[in-house]
Amino acid sequence: MKTFVNLTVLGRDKSGAIARITSFLFQHGGNIEALEENVTRGRFSMHLLASWPSSRFTPDPIRSGIHKLGAELDMEVTFKIRDPRRRQRFALFVTRETHCLQSLLQAARRGRIPAQPALILGNRADLKPLAEQAGVPFALVPWNQRDRAEARALRLLDRHDIDFIVLARFMKILSPNFVWRFKNRILNIHPSLLPSFPGAQAYRQAYEAGVKIVGVTAHFVTMHLDEGPIIAQGSFHVPAGMRLKDIVERGQRLEASVLLRAVRLFLTRKLDVYWGRVREV
Repeated sequence: MKTFVNLTVLGRDKSGAIARITSFLFQHGGNIEALEENVTRGRFSMHLLASWPSSRFTPDPIRSGIHKLGAELDMEVTFKIRDPRRRQRFALFVTRETHCLQSLLQAARRGRIPAQPALILGNRADLKPLAEQAGVPFALVPWNQRDRAEARALRLLDRHDIDFIVLARFMKILSPNFVWRFKNRILNIHPSLLPSFPGAQAYRQAYEAGVKIVGVTAHFVTMHLDEGPIIAQGSFHVPAGMRLKDIVERGQRLEASVLLRAVRLFLTRKLDVYWGRVREV
């Protein structure tokens, strides 16, 4: 049995940072499972997945040592243990549409997804009653100033020990600074068959273009809006004379089912993102 650690490092670019971090992990018995780094305008970011045999994993000295190394490099380090035996905890980000939130809460309550909804975060208070009814903590985080809102959201995610995030029709854009901290662990549902009709008002765009097939796409969130690796899709035919209102209603039902399917696929731990594409392993 292995224990995994997600390590995220952010800061000003410095020569030798990757070597120092990976050497430290190697000296403490860690194996590097995956590593991705990026430098944009002098800002360094790295996401690393390391593993240890569970019987030989000693988290406290490794955690304290890696944070000490981060301080020496003047970089922000996030160290998160992923125990495969532990039931994962997820946060739902919402605005005011209920269909995806209700679908996921119901699936969790019925045991259809092996994970616990541990936090519902809304930029509006509309869905607080649904959270209270489900017994899930609700946090209202107004998104008037994105930097401040994201900083508060990150504190809440840490406090509730969140493993992954589901954007259940969350109508705000997350910054690259936020997304990088949960690389390939933020799932979103978009109301079109991406890459067609990205951005807002996707159903209206499809309706006005006269398309005959309308669909939805569940994908991982990346730093590029509506361009993340695709996890699952669904579609339906648009007969002649179908109104925009009917397309939206049918699309929302499909959004709920496809997003649920994507979460279940994610929780199988058999998804891998390779060269921007999701594949089952």
